[in-house]
Amino acid sequence: MNAVTSGTIAPLAVSMGEPAGIGPEIIAKAWLLRKPANLPTFIVLGDPDLLVERAKRIDLDISITVCEPEAAGSHFGETLPVLPLSGSMVCEPGKPRTPNNGLLVIEAITRCVELTIAGQASAVVTAPINKKALYDCGFGFPGHTEYLAALAEKLTAKPARSVMMLAGPELRTIPATVHIPLIEVTNHLSVKLIVETARIADHDLKTRFGIERPAIAIAGLNPHAGEDGAMGREEIETIAPAIEQLRNDGIDARGPLPADTMFHERARRGYDVAICMYHDQALIPAKTLAFDDAVNVTLGLPFIRTSPDHGTAFDIAGTGKAEASSLVAAIRIAGDMVRHQEKAAAEERA
Repeated sequence: MNAVTSGTIAPLAVSMGEPAGIGPEIIAKAWLLRKPANLPTFIVLGDPDLLVERAKRIDLDISITVCEPEAAGSHFGETLPVLPLSGSMVCEPGKPRTPNNGLLVIEAITRCVELTIAGQASAVVTAPINKKALYDCGFGFPGHTEYLAALAEKLTAKPARSVMMLAGPELRTIPATVHIPLIEVTNHLSVKLIVETARIADHDLKTRFGIERPAIAIAGLNPHAGEDGAMGREEIETIAPAIEQLRNDGIDARGPLPADTMFHERARRGYDVAICMYHDQALIPAKTLAFDDAVNVTLGLPFIRTSPDHGTAFDIAGTGKAEASSLVAAIRIAGDMVRHQEKAAAEERA
């Protein structure tokens, strides 16, 4: 895969997300912030008419150019480049309509991935989706991440193992297990799961974040990291063996660490990413430190993908209240990851 077009980095591909949510307006706001935020060029996969209508609704002055990705760079400074979908999205803010809109949301995500794998785009940035709207039109995946992994396997004919990372200015966290009930976490944890997750994190932090030797902090599951087995044996039987295996592989893995003492400021200086054992153990500290600026980064895929770490916010859609800071951060981080990836690829070729 080559994300370079005519000697320059190809634009990021941004899927518009759920049209009844805040996606269209935060995309418009992000484009208006392109110069002060020093954002890389991006092209939106969505409905140009809806983007214009939503921007006007909240008194945003934007102009749109319908174009192909290779022309996005020449327009981005003055107009927002948009690549239309196969149909129009019709809805009122806060009132999702299916199945037509849901199918178009899926199409936008799919085409972003296709463009990126083909080298016409350099990375994928996804605006928030409404999962129920997608389920209502036959979407068979729990969410974005799982669908992206399936698309990667289909388009490259290679297995893909995705890892979710929350990245903020002060902390990166990865949940080893994600959207499962807390009572089932111990059944899903394994040495293999922790090792695979850490290997992917180590690889992508090197190649896509430019960290030469990532320090990976690995949390315990139980209070006080099990306290030598007095409060549980998962640390002894599963987490510590995984860390030992990672160290034998040359990865700087540390732990198991008590989760209640690994996220304060001084502790955070000692590592580049924290791998946690379950969803809230990872997301609570990440969102506490950077609720408006945290970015969802999908590691392990053959393409770069980022997303704002919030939902569709139907309750404020169309009011102009939605903040674009997380989307701006997602676009900026995606651009930084592209540059690091290109640099790593060039060094490997040399």
